[in-house]
Amino acid sequence: MQFDQLRRRAFITILGGAAAWPIAAGAQQSALPVIGFLNSRGPSEDAYILAAFRQGLKETGYVEGQNVVVEYRFAQNRYDRLPVLATDLVRRQVAVIVANTPAALPAKAATTTIPIVFLTSVDPVEMKLIASLNRPGGNLTGVTVLGVEIGPKQLQLLHEVIPAATTMVVLINPANPANPAIAEAQSRDMHAAARTLGLAAHVLHASTERDFDMVFATLVQLRVGALAIGSDPFFTSRTEQLAALALRHAVPAIFQFREFAAAGGLMSYGSSIRDTYRLGGIYAGRILKGENPADLPVQQSTKVELVINMKTAKALGLTVPITLLGRADEVIE
Repeated sequence: MQFDQLRRRAFITILGGAAAWPIAAGAQQSALPVIGFLNSRGPSEDAYILAAFRQGLKETGYVEGQNVVVEYRFAQNRYDRLPVLATDLVRRQVAVIVANTPAALPAKAATTTIPIVFLTSVDPVEMKLIASLNRPGGNLTGVTVLGVEIGPKQLQLLHEVIPAATTMVVLINPANPANPAIAEAQSRDMHAAARTLGLAAHVLHASTERDFDMVFATLVQLRVGALAIGSDPFFTSRTEQLAALALRHAVPAIFQFREFAAAGGLMSYGSSIRDTYRLGGIYAGRILKGENPADLPVQQSTKVELVINMKTAKALGLTVPITLLGRADEVIE
């Protein structure tokens, strides 16, 4: 009888310990630092940028689920949702917020104390995110890439491939809330570049997927020589769709990121979006380790890469000049 009592006590002790394990694990989980990831895209779009962000965290010693938690907030390309999502992360009391271009201003408006790492192709000083690139001040720092500045070069590259073209179209998203002047600046710079090349430039707008059919129908109607897609997170999140539409309508097109050419677009020219998010992960990790965002200079990714898809060029009946192929960083056969 005494032996049975001892066995029963041991069994109860084991059960008690087992019941306590989830509680202890939960307490440990809640004690981990939390990063808020605020993005205008959808959760299933551009998985490679999340992988790049996690790689940056890993380079500073942080692995999601092991010693850091990431709270994701995606606006599903509905920019009006960003202020609410930013406020939710602030209420969650995250340690740092990582925000892409459309999300940066809503994040700044939501908090003056939580560090913010922005990832943008727009001048953050002009956006009034920070005071200066070298000493941002306040609670923000981040990574910038060439965006609006590369548009004229993209037109030039298209002109080299299609020298007989007299008309080109520039696709712009006028609904980007990061800076009301972005669309205007893109349009102005592209018109100036077109005039320099002796071309006529038409500007078309798209802010939703529904706009794409109208845009490409207009391209066919105008019989344009080529399409340059402006820098915008919404277009980045629809890279494969835009590449497929351009190929289906036999429109030579260029976009900023390599993923466009890899998906079947004719060319890409611009910075690496993967490297941008990797650098953002590194800055988030450094801030978690105690560095002050006000003292972290904004990183400028100025390296650009030219990628040409020769399979698409052949499908479009285009001959890419050997001199241009020689300048390409990558040629997709």
